[in-house]
Amino acid sequence: MSLYRLLMQHLNFEVKAHTSRQADIRAWLLANGAELRGTDFQTDTYFNLPADAGRLKLRQGNIENNLIHYRRSDDAEARVSDVALSPVADAASLKNILERALGVLVEVKKRREIYFIENVKFHLDDLEGVGQFVEIEAIATSPDIPVEYLQTQCARYMAALKIQPEDILAESYSDLLLQNQGA
Repeated sequence: MSLYRLLMQHLNFEVKAHTSRQADIRAWLLANGAELRGTDFQTDTYFNLPADAGRLKLRQGNIENNLIHYRRSDDAEARVSDVALSPVADAASLKNILERALGVLVEVKKRREIYFIENVKFHLDDLEGVGQFVEIEAIATSPDIPVEYLQTQCARYMAALKIQPEDILAESYSDLLLQNQGA
């Protein structure tokens, strides 16, 4: 097994957008061969980090349970993310340790439908107190997949799903929630 896979570290090219069209997007995904992996009820706990250190979150859900560190620009367009994740067996204990060591920045609770078409992951998200969103993540499943290929995939699906530039978010869900809380 390569070190690349062992660390579960990868690049992806992603876009996140507001939407009022989840039913249309869901129908398009299913009509075009997307595999529904399920609906996850997730709590993402973001921990305090220095501004230049990226973001660290613990995802607890009925499908996905991971510690995730990522770095990406906060641009209102599709963008590259450098992601490292580790599956978590005992999320409650890990959360307690990280909370003690770093402090909690914010918790984001969402209902997430997870779909895949090959290496591209789609999320239909409903965030408590924030709204509905769609995410597209073209994932490099090996280190030799160029970012340009991922960018092309992401752009193709943005066009197919009729995602408009004005709907694209620059912020993470944690930023949106903090803004809504007035923090």
